[in-house]
Parts: sequence; structure tokens; C-alpha cells
Amino acid sequence: MRDKLYIDGQWRAPAAGGTVEVINPSTEEVIHRIAAAGAEDVDLAVKAARRAFDDGSWSKLTGTERAKYLRAIAAGIRERQAEIARLEVVDNGKPFPEADWDVGDAAGCFDFYAGLAEELDAHPEEAIALPDARFTSKAVKEPVGVAGAIIPWNYPLLMAAWKVAPALAAGCTVVLKPAEVTSLTALELADIADKAGLPAGVLNVLTGPGSVAGQAIIDHPDVDKLAFTGSTAVGSKIMATAARDIKRVSLELGGKSPFVVFEDADIGEAVEWIMFGIFWNQGQVCSATSRVLVQEGIYERLLERLVEETRKIRIGDGLAEGTLLGPLVSKKQYDCVQAAVQKARTEGAKVLTGGGRAPGFDKGYYFEPTVIVDPPLDGETWNEEIFGPVVCVRPFSTEEEVVRLANHSRFGLAAAVMSKDNARAERVAAAFRAGIVWINCSQPTFTEAPWGGYKQSGIGRELGRWGLENYLETKQITRFASDKPWGWYIKD
Repeated sequence: MRDKLYIDGQWRAPAAGGTVEVINPSTEEVIHRIAAAGAEDVDLAVKAARRAFDDGSWSKLTGTERAKYLRAIAAGIRERQAEIARLEVVDNGKPFPEADWDVGDAAGCFDFYAGLAEELDAHPEEAIALPDARFTSKAVKEPVGVAGAIIPWNYPLLMAAWKVAPALAAGCTVVLKPAEVTSLTALELADIADKAGLPAGVLNVLTGPGSVAGQAIIDHPDVDKLAFTGSTAVGSKIMATAARDIKRVSLELGGKSPFVVFEDADIGEAVEWIMFGIFWNQGQVCSATSRVLVQEGIYERLLERLVEETRKIRIGDGLAEGTLLGPLVSKKQYDCVQAAVQKARTEGAKVLTGGGRAPGFDKGYYFEPTVIVDPPLDGETWNEEIFGPVVCVRPFSTEEEVVRLANHSRFGLAAAVMSKDNARAERVAAAFRAGIVWINCSQPTFTEAPWGGYKQSGIGRELGRWGLENYLETKQITRFASDKPWGWYIKD
């Protein structure tokens, strides 16, 4: 486990010498200390990224040349996949199979954007048809510049890949700030990139508090682009600060995503997807389908089955065989989830199962998977993100009613619908005001497909070709091609 910052191709101690404790959420033990970057360190990193961009050592490479580095990084991740997954478990708490899946996806993300980097070479420009034959015009894509990437703690390496891979593919240089509570695998990514021969300054990784290092990245005038995943409240502040310098911004923020289950759905399949949609990754998922709306005809039967199956979920250390639900990431998050459940009780909702510390655990941030029913429609429980293994369930009567209930939210990240009536499922999917919609499932995520939200769930899209566009500028180049004077001043 590393304890230095990665700046300009070198491992450096922070200028002020500060550190941050790394706590294993399964045991609450301090297992390591990482460097706490300050404003001086951020300035060094941004200047290194600026040099690497301006001198052309990265930005002027062809897409095919950049792709070789991206594929080397992907290979480096795969070579150490199990090791990195174990680091993710002790840092974040998630079960090992989930961490292993995430690390594999991160490698796949670098491979995918290597392919898109090569496509930039294959299609370097787009001809534009003009109504005036005296002119020719084309559009070309160019990298934005220095990108500041600030990522959350729920998918540490994968969220880094979602930002670093497309930025590098586009020709940008990057200053990456991982979450202070889950920085270990981002530091390993820096080591893998270094061993892949990435030129100095192209990727810089700074650990430390978001209020210091993250804020310094946001404030730095030489950062051209900010990419952030996290809470809506912080995203709003980033957007306001970025407005000062007109920085390019992409934001993937909070959610309170609905899951609509019609009475023709198979109850067993619906319960499986409901559970995966809220208990995967301990419910610490921005797109988690945490508001479940079930049609009255199957409401009681589905609820009974959901409670029964929820009580069977195996809780434990992420490295233990068979664990499906690990601890929450930190004491702060545990306290937030506990407070949210208590708030549900005070609002008059009923907790059918769970609602507190998982039995049998004196240490670790273990929270029982929780099912809540009848939260008031105007209360916090139904409307605000909890970011834990807590699902809220309500009945509905008609399609018209459920579309209204599903869309009545300041968020619009994701939504899901289950029905054997394909026409109805498509109709409801089209009616959802959300950036990601699932039919007869919840949470499948593919690097090839766009990811992002409506309303207060964010701006822009990650993944697919849309993720690459985040880091590209479009330039118009128009040529006067006539052998005759323009004629405004010089006449024939």
C-alpha cells in the first residue's frame, strides 16, 4: 500500500507532510496512512499536466499511439486483478466477488477507450456541406486540455477508469483525486500507468481530503475540465465555482430511482431484481432503485416474499466465502444510514425488517438490509437519497398514477420497470424522466452505453462514445476556395 502522491511521473511526499488514516470498514482498524495533498501539491500536479499537454508529448500523439498505452494499462490491471480486488475489499468493504468484477470492468474500460482512440484516427474530420460553393468546411475534434477528475468511494477503481480512460483516449492530461476514504486502488492505477510507460505529467494522482485537495483542483485556473461523481450538493458547488473560469463540467450526481413492478410480473424474478437493485454494493450506488412501486394486485404477496428473502442475505467480511453484503464504507456513512431509518420511523413509515446494526457484529460498519413501507410521499425517506441497503416500497393502482409517482422527484438518474406486457413496459420506459432505464432488470451497466441523469442527477454522459465527447472540443475550419475576390472591398 502506497503512502505518497504521484506527480509528474514521480512518487512524492506531500509538501505539508500530512496523512489520512485508512480504516478497514469490516474491523474499524487503521490499516494504513496515505498522503494528504495540499494546494501546493495540486499546483505542482496541474503544472505537470499542463506541460504534458502543451508540449504535445501526449496531446499530439495519434489516437493509435495513445491506444497502446491504454491497452498496456488494461493489461497491467488484469495481471494484478485479484490483488487489487482484495485491496478494494479492505478499503471499501464490498464483497470480494463484486470487487473482482469491478476491477475487471475497469480493465475493460481502458480497452474500450483504446478502441475509440483509434477511431479518432480513422475519422479525423467531418466534412460539412455548405450552401455556398466558394467555401469548404470541416469539423475536427481536439482534446479539451487538463482534466480534473474527482471520484467517489463506492466504486474506487472503476470510477477512476470511467474518467481517466476516456480523458487519456481524447488526448487530455489528468489530475485525479480519489475519495479520501478509498484511495488505495487509485494509487495502484498510478503505478500501473507508470509501468506502462505513460509520459510524465499525463496522469497525476493526489490523495487527501476533498475539502483541501479537491477544492484546490476545482479552483485552479489551469484546469480546463472538471469531471465529478458524488453528491448533488457538492456537484452544485463545483458547478458554481467552475462558472468563474467557464470550465467545462460533467457531473454524475445523486439519485432516488424508482422501480415499477406491474402485477403481471413474476414475483420471484421481481424480488431478485429489487434486491440486486438496492442491496448490491451495500446500497451505496447512485443509481440504486430505492423507491419500489408495486401494483396492488401483487403488493402483499411480493412484500412478504421480499422480506423473507431479505432476511436470508448473508452479511459479513467481504473476504469471507459467500458474503453478499459487507459493511458500509465508513462510520460517517453508517451514522447517515442509521439516521435516515430513524427519520423514516418519525415520519410514520414502517420498518418491516432490518433497520440497524447487523446482529452478531460488535465491530465494523455492518448495517442490516432494510425494507420500509408506506413512507409519506412528501417525506425525506421517499424523496432523499439514503445511499445504503434501505428500500422503500409503496403500492400503486394504475399506469398513469405510477408514472406520475415515479417522476415526482428532483432526481432523474435511473428507473426500472417490470412487466410481461412489452408494449406497456416500453410505454412506461419512454415516460420515465431519467437518463438510464431498465426493463425487467435493474443496474446492469455496460461500458458501451451512455450513463448519466436528468434534472439534479447531473450534466453530461459518461461511458460509450458519449464519455469520450466529454473530453473533446469541436473546431470548425472553413476555407475560402474561390479564385475570385470576395468582393466586399476589392471589386473586379
